[in-house]
Amino acid sequence: MDLRSSYPYPREPDEEWGSSLGGIPIPKFFGELKSLRYLNISFAWFGGEIHPSLGNLSNLNYLDLSSSYYVSKNLNWLSHLSSLKYLNLNRVNLSSTRGDTNWMHDVNMLPSLLELHLSSCGIESIPLSLGRINFTSLLVLDMSQNDFNTSSFPNWLFNLTSLRKLDLQWNSFNSPLPGELANLKFLEYLDLSNSGVQGQIARVSGNLCKLKVLRLEGNDFHDEGMEEFWSALTNCPNNTILELDLSVQFLYLSSNKLWGSIPESIGSLLSLKYLGLSDNHMNGSIPEGLGKLSELEVLDLGENSWEGILTEAHFINLTRLKAISIFSYDPISLIFNITYDWVPPFKLRSIDIRNCKVGPAFGVWLQSQTELQIVTLSSTGISDSIPEEWFLKLSSQLTFLTLSYNQIRGRLPSIELRFPYLHSISLDHNKFEGPLPLWSTNATILDLENNLFSGQSPRILTS
Repeated sequence: MDLRSSYPYPREPDEEWGSSLGGIPIPKFFGELKSLRYLNISFAWFGGEIHPSLGNLSNLNYLDLSSSYYVSKNLNWLSHLSSLKYLNLNRVNLSSTRGDTNWMHDVNMLPSLLELHLSSCGIESIPLSLGRINFTSLLVLDMSQNDFNTSSFPNWLFNLTSLRKLDLQWNSFNSPLPGELANLKFLEYLDLSNSGVQGQIARVSGNLCKLKVLRLEGNDFHDEGMEEFWSALTNCPNNTILELDLSVQFLYLSSNKLWGSIPESIGSLLSLKYLGLSDNHMNGSIPEGLGKLSELEVLDLGENSWEGILTEAHFINLTRLKAISIFSYDPISLIFNITYDWVPPFKLRSIDIRNCKVGPAFGVWLQSQTELQIVTLSSTGISDSIPEEWFLKLSSQLTFLTLSYNQIRGRLPSIELRFPYLHSISLDHNKFEGPLPLWSTNATILDLENNLFSGQSPRILTS
């Protein structure tokens, strides 16, 4: 039975979580449909407390009650659903279980369970031990964005050795990254971002040889060197059967206090689509091996202390690249030494380069980027004029334009009608001249200080 809402967008439950504003209670007769194997009433107009009669559906394989206005004071009714393979209670209000860990004992009565989704349920307490684990076939466990506040990870977690996906983001475990996590050798997706994790990643990641997505941003790994981590990630120990297949696709490692440099062996992660290393303590040069990542779509290296030279070799095979962010804390210590007329193989939608030497020329590799929606080239040493043709060819979806703290010369075309979504314009501290152009009426930020503009202000500015 599928009673999902046909409303095209997910509705957010109101502040009175589980109030009658969301709709009517789940009909009691659902509990009489004892042959039912599939029940999906997610995003539906039902609300209030989940009726325990759902526990009568002993043949149920699939149950999805997510993202509506449901409340459950306990999960006792679950323990009778021994055939259940998929359970999704995301955003069901379980906050009344605060201080009570029995909810997990009820889940532990589901021996056939393969997927468990309990994200954003307001759960505060999680048992650190369970005795015997009955749901050892679990493949997906999502308990993200709850109120767990413990000093360690639950030890039963590391007995779920069949897990493929583990999502515990936005909780407070306040604990070192447990070495036992290495038991989960089949993990393909691991998200521990913003979860109060500390310590070292290397001793764990070296055994997680099937990882495709690793999200650890917003934690504290200040004792971790980047070389250590990378060596562990790309060299599984003892050449076991679980050889690293180098299929990692997403690495989210921002805001972790990681130090060290990026090793040349990064070029071996040929499936990598997202590399996020921003807001760390990293330094050194950026290796040419980066240019081998032909699947890379997002490169985020902002807010570190990079140095050295970037050439065409760093970008030569990045045909899928859509976004690049490079910000060095040390001014002009990182130099883009790219031939003026080089045409890159990618079309960016976002470029954010700050405190790096890109100029003095506004080269063809920049002029060829005409699909940009976000442009930040600040303190890049550009003293060239920007061809009017580039502005005219830019995507009409442009929303941010920042060219501040350069020495860019020349006049600007009137682009009021060309960029209807442009709402942030920062051209300060340059040498733009001539009359002020017309700007989009949607602009909320307009900074033109320290330029050589002349003549009267357009009516749009004076009004």
